[in-house]
Amino acid sequence: MSGNLVRGLAVASATAVTTVGAVTGVAQSSTGESANDAEATTADSTLLADLPVGQQAQVQTASLAEQADAQAIAADNSARQTASEAARIQAAKDAIAKQKTAQQKAAQQKADQQKAEQQKALQDAKDRQETEQKASRSSTGSSNFAPQSSYTAAESQAIARQIVPGDQFQCFSNIVDHESGWNYKATNPSSGAYGLVQAYPGSKMSSAGADWRTNPATQIKWGLNYMNDRYGSPCGAWSYWQANGSY
Repeated sequence: MSGNLVRGLAVASATAVTTVGAVTGVAQSSTGESANDAEATTADSTLLADLPVGQQAQVQTASLAEQADAQAIAADNSARQTASEAARIQAAKDAIAKQKTAQQKAAQQKADQQKAEQQKALQDAKDRQETEQKASRSSTGSSNFAPQSSYTAAESQAIARQIVPGDQFQCFSNIVDHESGWNYKATNPSSGAYGLVQAYPGSKMSSAGADWRTNPATQIKWGLNYMNDRYGSPCGAWSYWQANGSY
C-alpha cells in the first residue's frame, strides 16, 4: 500500500471519528482546540485531494461506512429509549386500571352489604307485624266466648284451638299439658302459680281480663301473648321448656 493511501485511510478514520462524535452528541469545547481541529480537517482534506481518484473513492467509502455505523448506534439508542418510555407509560396505565378495579370491588361490596341490611330490616318488620296480628287475633278470640260456671279440659282445649294459631297449637298444648293438665283452676301449692299456663303470680293475667281466675279464654289469651313476647312463639317457648323443664 502506498504512503498516500495510508495517509488517506488515516484521514478517513479521523473524519469518521469526528462524524460519530457529532451524531452521538459529543460536545466540542469552545477553546482553541476547535480551531486546531478545523485546521487539521482542512489539512486532511488537502491530503485526500492528493490521492489518486481510485484511492479517494476507497477512503470516502470507508468514511461513509463509519458514518453509517455511528448512525445505526444512535438509532438503536433512540429505539431503546422509546421502548423504555413505552414500558413506563404502560406500567402507569396498569396501576391505574388496578386501582380502579379495587375501587369498583369495594363499592360493590358496600352496596351488597347495604342491600342485605335492608332485606333484614324488612324481614324483621314483617315478623313483628305477623306477631302483632296473631296477638290481635288472640285478643279478639277471647271475647267471643260466653262465660260459664265451669270448664272441662276438653272445653278449654277447644277454646285454645280458636285462639292459638294452628301451626302453634301443638306447642302451646304441650306446655299446658305439663303445667296444668288443662285445669284452669290449677294452683301450685309452693309457688302460688295459677291457671292453665301457671302464671306467677296469677294476678299477672289480669292484664288480659278481670275474669282471669275463672275464664280459660282469658288465661289462654294471656299465655299466648306471654309466649310471643318472651320466646317469639309458643313453639319457641316449648323449645325452651324442653331444655330447662320450665318456661
